[in-house]
Amino acid sequence: MFCRLCRQHKQAPKRGVSTRPFIEVGDYLDKHAATRHHQESVKAHAALIQGSSVLVAFDPVITLEHEAVIGGFKCLYHLTKKEHAHHTNYADLLELAELLGCQYFEKLKIGRTNYTSHRIIDEMLEILGTVVEEPILANISASVAIGLEVDETTDVSVKKQLDVHVRYMDKNGLLYSQFLDLVTVSDGRADTIVKAIRTILTKKNIPTQRIYGLGTDGAAVMTGRVNGVAKQLQDTFPWMVSVACAAHRLALCCKDASSGVAYMNSFRDLLQQLHLYFRNSANRTAVLQAAAECLGLDNLKVKEVKDTRWLSQAMAVSNLQRNLTAVLAALAEETEHKKCPTAKGLYGFLATYRFVASVYLQADVLPHISRLSRLFQKENVNFLALKVQVPVTMACLRAIKDAGDHQPPGSFLSKLHADLDNPAGLGAYSIVHEEERNKRGTRKGLTREELWARFRSQVMDPYFDGLLESLERRFQNLDLLGAFHALSPQAATGDEANLQLLAGKFLQADCNEVLQEWSSFKQQLIVGPFKELASEVGEWGLLYPSLSKLAAIGLTIPVSSVNCERDFSTLNRVKTDLRNRLQGEHLATCMRLSINGPPTRDFPFRRALELFFKTPRKIKCSQAGCQ
Repeated sequence: MFCRLCRQHKQAPKRGVSTRPFIEVGDYLDKHAATRHHQESVKAHAALIQGSSVLVAFDPVITLEHEAVIGGFKCLYHLTKKEHAHHTNYADLLELAELLGCQYFEKLKIGRTNYTSHRIIDEMLEILGTVVEEPILANISASVAIGLEVDETTDVSVKKQLDVHVRYMDKNGLLYSQFLDLVTVSDGRADTIVKAIRTILTKKNIPTQRIYGLGTDGAAVMTGRVNGVAKQLQDTFPWMVSVACAAHRLALCCKDASSGVAYMNSFRDLLQQLHLYFRNSANRTAVLQAAAECLGLDNLKVKEVKDTRWLSQAMAVSNLQRNLTAVLAALAEETEHKKCPTAKGLYGFLATYRFVASVYLQADVLPHISRLSRLFQKENVNFLALKVQVPVTMACLRAIKDAGDHQPPGSFLSKLHADLDNPAGLGAYSIVHEEERNKRGTRKGLTREELWARFRSQVMDPYFDGLLESLERRFQNLDLLGAFHALSPQAATGDEANLQLLAGKFLQADCNEVLQEWSSFKQQLIVGPFKELASEVGEWGLLYPSLSKLAAIGLTIPVSSVNCERDFSTLNRVKTDLRNRLQGEHLATCMRLSINGPPTRDFPFRRALELFFKTPRKIKCSQAGCQ
């Protein structure tokens, strides 16, 4: 028998293969009356009798086929956004959703087709990537100026990968930085990289006439004067400006300064040896933790110094300075009780005046370098950081050097001798000059003042001289990039030579037109921030179009390639040893969803549904008139 109300209002059961409101006699009458779809029929009939509209009577109308497909997209997007293996986990996640009550996933099972094969998963993944990429490419095409960040790396399957990151402006003058693409290249030669970049720009329909900046890591293949990547692209786009990564340059400055002083070079190696000594043994780590607890110090591990992490030495030195007494106590115990030769050698190096002074020196210097490095690693950093913050950092370093014997209160060097004389701290370990240990015929009885004077002349002053000289050499010669400082508030009363240089490089307009706009705008520059000038819809962009374009160019030219480094971190998380066959467009799509994709609740799954049904599918919609 059939239920008259359910047939009249076309309500079908939400589960099972039956699509008709068929009811068996007996107890099933009472069971059917309690079902949800029968209750909806009763409500619809009551609303119809009361004269309500048909749309209200049947609200909400849920198409189960649509919900099933959207649910599949949600599961796949969740796996990809969380950087999980989507091929192996997708079917299991759908099964779990069914167990939790999402019965509409039964609509995906049509005969032998269940929409969980690798082929359909890859197709759905490409649709999700398209949905994320569409608005980004549209905004890039509408941007006044575009900047590219390019870098290459080797993945876990030993394949060379080229990463391209893009910077662009919207009409409100807001700067965006997004992952553009990742492609596999056969080698790391400049010709191969340039060809891959051109292919990406063509495939993504990027307006090349608006690409004004190229950020690289500063490697020879990227910045070579004769045949580098930047040189080949500038031959095609003469208005493009190439910038070597500021964060990489800062790391090289620190490396050059340490390499110029023999002791500072060995100091860095010792930090790494100290880390490995405790990391490779749980027993030694337990001894270190026990010593730290006994002395009431921070229970922290000895940090590792890595070349791939720009701030690693700063964290290692800061940690060691706070826990130096605990480290010395642990090494002394290992030497005395276990007769460990490695511990004896490390203790002999650490328990010296020169080493302790070097730790305190680095504890004063590295915070300034780390602050500058963190600034360069910001996603939307611009050229003003180079022009303003580098001289400030150099002034701070020069002040530490010039202070000499009279370091300012609160600095670590000012507390050096007091800590060495503290019997509850370093004073218990007989810190002496390194030449006095196990060497005959050396001078003994050096005073504390003599040790400090020798440390200054042999370590401290040469280190500062090398660091300041390297910063001066690598950052002060900014050429065209430094000319953008003319648009900053501090340059409102300066000369106009830099503006003429910028207009000749980037604008086709007459230089006199730019100067006329500048003479009017600089009166407002003190109260009008630089970023507002880059807006196309704001007052400044409409009044001063040439200056607005120059401001947009200045903001989009990348001064670092740290976004590519972050992309490589994502690459290492997505393509692991267990997923080493992931490559090509699928690898790029996984990275695009992880980096550029919005939260799951904000994703436009309806757009993904539209793209999904543009291809003929076996799953058919039960809603009348649905295409």
